[in-house]
Amino acid sequence: MIHMIPAHVPDEPPLTYADSFDVPVLFRDRPVKKPRRQWRTAKHKPWAGSGGFPATDGWYVSTTTWREIIKAAIEVGRDVTPHLQNQPQYAHGELVARVSPLYAYLGMHPVKPQHPVRGTAGRRLTLNPVYAYSTERSAKNAAAYRLGMTMTEWACRSLLGLSQTEHLELGGPIPALLNTFKNPKNRLPDLWGQHQAEGLYWLIEAKGGDVGLSKLRKGWEQLAAGSKILGSYAHRTLLVGASVRPGDDLFLTIDHDLHLGQPPLTPAGFGIDHESAVRPGNLEDHLGDSDDALIGAARAQMLTYLALRSAPASQLRTVPIPADRASRHRRSGLTTPLEDDDLTRAMRAEARRAANYYTDRYTLRARIRSMGLDDFLTCRILGTEAHLGMSRRLFAACERLHEEDLAIAQRTPELRAEDRLADDPELGDDAQEKQRLTQRRTFRERQEEARPRLRPLLRHAYARGGTSDWSDLLRRPEEPELDLAGDEGLLEAATPETYLAVSRYNLPPAGAYL
Repeated sequence: MIHMIPAHVPDEPPLTYADSFDVPVLFRDRPVKKPRRQWRTAKHKPWAGSGGFPATDGWYVSTTTWREIIKAAIEVGRDVTPHLQNQPQYAHGELVARVSPLYAYLGMHPVKPQHPVRGTAGRRLTLNPVYAYSTERSAKNAAAYRLGMTMTEWACRSLLGLSQTEHLELGGPIPALLNTFKNPKNRLPDLWGQHQAEGLYWLIEAKGGDVGLSKLRKGWEQLAAGSKILGSYAHRTLLVGASVRPGDDLFLTIDHDLHLGQPPLTPAGFGIDHESAVRPGNLEDHLGDSDDALIGAARAQMLTYLALRSAPASQLRTVPIPADRASRHRRSGLTTPLEDDDLTRAMRAEARRAANYYTDRYTLRARIRSMGLDDFLTCRILGTEAHLGMSRRLFAACERLHEEDLAIAQRTPELRAEDRLADDPELGDDAQEKQRLTQRRTFRERQEEARPRLRPLLRHAYARGGTSDWSDLLRRPEEPELDLAGDEGLLEAATPETYLAVSRYNLPPAGAYL
């Protein structure tokens, strides 16, 4: 009998890009002491792809890109959009806060592991001298939090195929357990999500920095408390430690446990028809056939939407991306790097040739769309090296969701601006944090109550956006500049409905620790 290589196994090593690097990942069934430089000395298996847990525990190595890490950074974290309803320009500040610590403190260095793995990049992330020599303890703690959350988001979504994460502080997945999850006496994990392929809830705790056993044990206890609340529902607990010290490689430990039980409920416990159900995989892969995936994607991109909506016209541009989402093949992770995407390069070249014959902007855009190109709206997030953007369809869906969120805030007494009391200067940080957390929870509850009504509204907006001009969506007289020349200094990536680019000249520097 001849054993053939399965079709899903690539017949060539994974592509490496200018911003590629390797991440060692250790899967275990419980926290134990930090491995002694095993991220360099142990035999690592190559990561075969995303979509679920590996068959066995042990060391693996995954090659990813800086673009994937930045995407994780901007999408993980507390949902602050309820506080930005009337001041969307501050979305830029929140995005800066999520991205800038990574640029400030991380570097990259070449590595020669004891057991090289074919197809890897040969470089890994580390801490740079700014962190090692001039950063105070409080700043290090803040950086460790951001690093832990970012790498946990990357591991769960890009590596393991989780659809979307949410902060557990807003109440968790089971409506009947909301008050228990919200009990301030319970020390609970950071995040939760629902893995569609596994059919499980995931409870996730993130740790970052110099992650030792004592820190991991605290995280394991938090997961145990959350697991006790979920009780009879099938779920998986994950403790992700993003560990790094000056001069060492960044590596992850993923301690996990599986709890059998009842299957997950539909989103927030609301009735849902077959057409609305979220299917396995990335949410953006199913926006055409899942209303709840569309709502989830619009919520996940609300910060980017607010940043685009509030950006001055001079900072906006549109970039051509193939309209056929299926043509943008990705080997792993959530994004498709565009510099080696043959179809994108060929279609952009054809669009540049068309620009020689069509001088009117509207005629040129119509011609480009007839060629099978979409134009994604983008802007640079000032204070970072990231350019973010999205399609017309997703922008229209985000706009409709934003309008509904504004209406929720205006008709909910606890959320109306005129009903909010000014911050009491006598209140401590903890008391003020409790007030704002209560507001966010109330807001999320109203959002979930509105879900059945939102489904057809966002579906209509999504369809309308596909045939609208950007000037109509932005409610401005002029179309944004169509960038056909491109920028050789940018490393671009796309998902089905979003765009992300970083500067190739400002990646984490090589030889970072001196």
